[in-house]
Amino acid sequence: MTVVIPVWLARRDHISLSPAATVPLILIQIAGLCLMVVGIALFASTLRRFATEGKGTLAPWDPPRKLVVHGPYRYVRNPMISGVLIIILGEALVLLSTSHFWWFLTFFAINAVYIPLLEEPMLQSRFGDAYSEYRGHVPRLIPRFTPWRPEP
Repeated sequence: MTVVIPVWLARRDHISLSPAATVPLILIQIAGLCLMVVGIALFASTLRRFATEGKGTLAPWDPPRKLVVHGPYRYVRNPMISGVLIIILGEALVLLSTSHFWWFLTFFAINAVYIPLLEEPMLQSRFGDAYSEYRGHVPRLIPRFTPWRPEP
């Protein structure tokens, strides 16, 4: 999502990484780079939580066995997807590419449909009431401002 498709788009549209010629565009590229770092950190932290707290991975054949509700999961139910979205948006800004921005919007739309239709029902059946309570307090893709604190 963050490598293969963006590279394909860049090759298709003959986009290369080059510094912008004006200060405002350079600042946009710097902001994009910062977003990419934040997205990578968010993605990496969710992978670590899946392994340590959830006792699983992001692979469908080895999903977390425990519901993960700490760390970035206290702010948003899908921080891994949020991290990927942030990376893709950062790539669009760094490359000053409208096609990469369209990819960001497309990926957002795909997940806005996929998550509630397929992923959330599976999580509901796997984790039951614990997931229902979590889902009632934590938004799907856009983070809340304060962390949700599950009751012990």
